[in-house]
Amino acid sequence: MIDLADIHDLVSELFKWPTNKEEWEQYKLSKEQVQHFHEFGYVAGIKLLDNGVVEQLRKELAEIIDPNHTGHSLFYEFHSNESANSDSILFHSLGHWRITEGFHDVLWNPAFVMAAHQLLEDKPVRFWHDQLFYKPAEHGGVVAWHQDYSYWTRTIAMQHLTCWTGLDDATTENGCLHYIPKSHKWGLLKAPELAGDMNGILSYLTEEQKEAFKPEPIELQEGYATFHHPLLVHGSFENKSARPRRAFVLNVFADGTVSNTDDELLKGVPPIKKGKKMRGKFFPLLYP
Repeated sequence: MIDLADIHDLVSELFKWPTNKEEWEQYKLSKEQVQHFHEFGYVAGIKLLDNGVVEQLRKELAEIIDPNHTGHSLFYEFHSNESANSDSILFHSLGHWRITEGFHDVLWNPAFVMAAHQLLEDKPVRFWHDQLFYKPAEHGGVVAWHQDYSYWTRTIAMQHLTCWTGLDDATTENGCLHYIPKSHKWGLLKAPELAGDMNGILSYLTEEQKEAFKPEPIELQEGYATFHHPLLVHGSFENKSARPRRAFVLNVFADGTVSNTDDELLKGVPPIKKGKKMRGKFFPLLYP
């Protein structure tokens, strides 16, 4: 099995890498979109994939959720069901960019890397890790309210960014993402169990924060994405609809981020000594 982490470039024809400044222009977010991100902690409704790419990624997902897939050993994490509720299912994985061409090449999707570059204040963009979330129809589990960086303090400084992209239409009925607008200004909170009690985070909040805790659903068409700040509180409810809710997540940080631990940063990845720059095979530079 080829480890695609060895290849820091497009390996398929799903995307075309721009060759000059003019070709990059079509992918730029507007000034208003960037301002919305900084004010509210997110910007949603960004088209990243056409229908053909969505279909390819759905096909790849259907193959790699099989624990007997030949590339299984390349996952950093693989949870057939991470849900804390035995009556629901939440598939969650990390590391699939190493296994299939489509999930590898979404890292080098020009629309993604340009938006990430802008939202990271025009800094070079380096890959952190990916995630897959699959909530099957009728019994899909929740993702509890949380802040992404609360799980990532093993990397500093906090200059991270998350991009969530739907492989199905995401609606309130099938468990779309919900944000707490402006909660990225609350500071770092404790990290709850990711697929545990939906309301666990509420015990960490001040009365003022509880008053401002007004979830906003982020409904998206398939192939569209939302970007959010590493401290923005977000989560998603169960899927009781007749449709699945499949999505992938790309997590990045600005180049220059360093390791904050001597332990391994991802399972199976050689440690980077504390204080040393995040770089190398597993943390490629996506946009210089």
